[in-house]
Amino acid sequence: MKADILVIDDTPENLNLLSAMLTEQGYKVRSVTKGSTGLRGAQAAPPDLILLDVNMPQMNGYEVCEQLKKDDRTREIPVIFISALGDVLDKVKAFAVGGVDYITKPFQVEEVLARIETHLTICKLQKELKTQNSLLEQEIREREKAEEKFSKAFRSSPNPIAIATLEEGKFIDINPSFLRMSGYCQKEVIGHTSAELNLGIPQEIYEQALQQLSETGSLQNQECEFRTKNGEIRSVLLSVELIDLSGIPCTLNIVNDITERKRLENEFISLVSHELRTPLTSLMGSLDILCAGKLGTLTAQGQNVLRIAITNTERLIRLINDILDLERMKSGKIAMQKIKCSAAKILNQAVESMQALADRAQIKLIAQTLEVEMWADPDRLLQTFTNLLSNAIKFSESGSNVWINTELKKTENPQFDFILFTVKDQGRGIPADKLHLIFERFQQVDASDSRKKGGTGLGLAICRHIVEQHEGKIWAESVLGEGSTFHILLPCEKT
Repeated sequence: MKADILVIDDTPENLNLLSAMLTEQGYKVRSVTKGSTGLRGAQAAPPDLILLDVNMPQMNGYEVCEQLKKDDRTREIPVIFISALGDVLDKVKAFAVGGVDYITKPFQVEEVLARIETHLTICKLQKELKTQNSLLEQEIREREKAEEKFSKAFRSSPNPIAIATLEEGKFIDINPSFLRMSGYCQKEVIGHTSAELNLGIPQEIYEQALQQLSETGSLQNQECEFRTKNGEIRSVLLSVELIDLSGIPCTLNIVNDITERKRLENEFISLVSHELRTPLTSLMGSLDILCAGKLGTLTAQGQNVLRIAITNTERLIRLINDILDLERMKSGKIAMQKIKCSAAKILNQAVESMQALADRAQIKLIAQTLEVEMWADPDRLLQTFTNLLSNAIKFSESGSNVWINTELKKTENPQFDFILFTVKDQGRGIPADKLHLIFERFQQVDASDSRKKGGTGLGLAICRHIVEQHEGKIWAESVLGEGSTFHILLPCEKT
């Protein structure tokens, strides 16, 4: 059904002609002979368009139109006057009271239909435009609220925050916390880059950040150093997000000052190294003497208690050593001693060192080695492979297999060839939502693993740091109930 049209004309012949003509075209038509009746009908059920005669008794067309335009319910309805009055002043008055068009009798059917269709289209477009404007105004209000909220958070945040253009890296806004930490004033920062201000963030780290931004849209907690105006070096975590400001790609840089935390970490490492590890070593020696029976024979119950003490002491020593290793790697205090070494030799050593554990667990180790020269720290890579093999064995069922394979990944330039190591088991597998967490500190698939399996939750974090310091990548794939595969991609020999 097309539009609803109300016809108001005191001449029945005109009403019948217009009604028949419009009904034939599919319009819904209501016809009345009095202006007051038409006005009430329009207010009760507003039509899409009104055809209105001028000369009518009691209330003429001009008066009807004026009343329509005063009522919120009918103000927007387009009114087309149809009258025998052809004087210009009559037409002017019709437009003055709110009419949208004026057709002089006698009229042509085609003209009436064309004008009706035109004004219905205009009315429809006006409604759509009004709706769009309303939505736009709402969007603008919401955006203004969001910008106001962001501005308040930006200004009041205790974390230093800076906004810079993506293309040139020039600062376009900074918050008070950034100025307090850096020691600069706003005029000294705006329009300059990090390099121009000598903020101490290495260019290679910044370029890596931009690369990661282009791939993922964000950079989280990149540890680096920050140099203040007076030359003081602060340890910070840098997080960067891509944002759009009026069509200009920018970076939102959030700095978290961890200088004090790093100081406490160093004190903790010193405490662990000197105040905990030394007495634990003495305790372990004493337990070994007791276990050897040099101080007398223990009862069966005493021997059981002694085994529990030794197991837990060894676990505590492993935890302390892992913490020290990880923290020293993060702080750069453990440098990789890279030499020219054989990938096959390192893998064979790892398999030999884990063979006894595999035999006790009734796990078969299957190794496929490849004679490839690498520029690496053999001791640290051995630590990585033994850790992965140990995990694979501990989380596999008796009678299953653990594979460690090697594959050469060639490129067009032999100097940039890679070697891919894989350690695959047939164990319980890792849930998909845990795969991205297992390389973080103290993260385990099951909280009881630390107690049941004797792990510290730090082994994979150490592996990741070792691999990254070899310019490589480590990742895991898994299917629950079918097993897990750990991949390590390392560059081949580089001198």
